[in-house]
Amino acid sequence: MALSKKQLFQKRRMRVRSKLRKVNAGRVRLSVHRSNKNISVQLIDDVNGVTLASASSLEKDLGVVGQNNVEAATKVGTAIAERAKKAGVEEAYFDRGGFLFHGKVKALADAAREGGLKI
Repeated sequence: MALSKKQLFQKRRMRVRSKLRKVNAGRVRLSVHRSNKNISVQLIDDVNGVTLASASSLEKDLGVVGQNNVEAATKVGTAIAERAKKAGVEEAYFDRGGFLFHGKVKALADAAREGGLKI
């Protein structure tokens, strides 16, 4: 029986995450979630099980409420880079989840790199 789109996405997400954990043990994870209407990102310390910083297109101060385009992803990426500096994080590994590294996800990663976060 064929797998559904959701099952394929979950399988791809776990494959990406397990490979990244093997290579980047002990580093902070920059996890991205993209829906049809919004995009959000979190800095997660997996050792302690705590979120250090987060940013989302739902935040009013970013000025992109309810948008999910490359411009919104860029603003969210710069916001997470600033918040990572405040939290004392300089390096993280980029967990794209099951999403392709293309378009909005790539724009977010590039903006975070330009903001000074080493990904």
